[in-house]
Amino acid sequence: MNPTSPSGSASSSAVASAPSFAELVAEAEAVPTEGWDFSWFEGRATEERPSWGYARAMGERLATAEAALDIQTGGGEVLASARELPRLTVATEGWPPNVAKATALLHPRGAVVVASPEDAPLPFGDAAFDLVVSRHPVTAHWTEIARVLAPGGTYFAQHVGPSSAYELVEYFLGPQPEANRKARHPDRERAGAEAAGLEIVDLRAERLRMEFHDIGAVVHFLRKVVWMVPGFTVDRYRTRLLDLHERIADEGPFVAHSSRHLVEARRP
Repeated sequence: MNPTSPSGSASSSAVASAPSFAELVAEAEAVPTEGWDFSWFEGRATEERPSWGYARAMGERLATAEAALDIQTGGGEVLASARELPRLTVATEGWPPNVAKATALLHPRGAVVVASPEDAPLPFGDAAFDLVVSRHPVTAHWTEIARVLAPGGTYFAQHVGPSSAYELVEYFLGPQPEANRKARHPDRERAGAEAAGLEIVDLRAERLRMEFHDIGAVVHFLRKVVWMVPGFTVDRYRTRLLDLHERIADEGPFVAHSSRHLVEARRP
């Protein structure tokens, strides 16, 4: 519970000024979800960052590459954060609103954005790139990654790991099968990469604290990261959302843990 002043006036004022459930949900439903800009969450949700600093390390590799591909670029924000892009830089994205956003962001940098479904073969020739990068791909298609890499080329990526934010997932969906919990495990990533003929150079995993400070942050997160609770809508989960809103008001932030791993693989 919130602390109460001796007179009770401070607590009453705080309660009176706190946004209602309906207000928080309405605001979260109105926010656009395209791209991977998470600045809207500032002050409303937090997530620890992995120690390896993916964007910085990706930028260092891009600065020395000749031809680079960013798979599932989202709105292009991560790729655009690099200070220097290779002479040939291409990004793929499957969701039309993100394709438009990434094009507007990356074309001025000289990068080409190609609309390509996530589950389709990469629309490039064999050995086309000496560097392939990706931040949080839905699925790593190892055979395709290996095919488009030139001999000696590198795949450098940050993947979502197993049971990521499952405290939130299971709050809405209930206990998940063990097979779901173990999906995206680093050991499976290693096996998939090696089966495609790649050599693992580096593979590191971390589990990181997340906090959701209001129900609006939860709603926007689930609208934006659609695979967490498939088919999520406010109407469908209104009762659970209201219960969680009251829980956050009484107990403080809802805590979950994201799972991330860094993958660096090389084509011999």
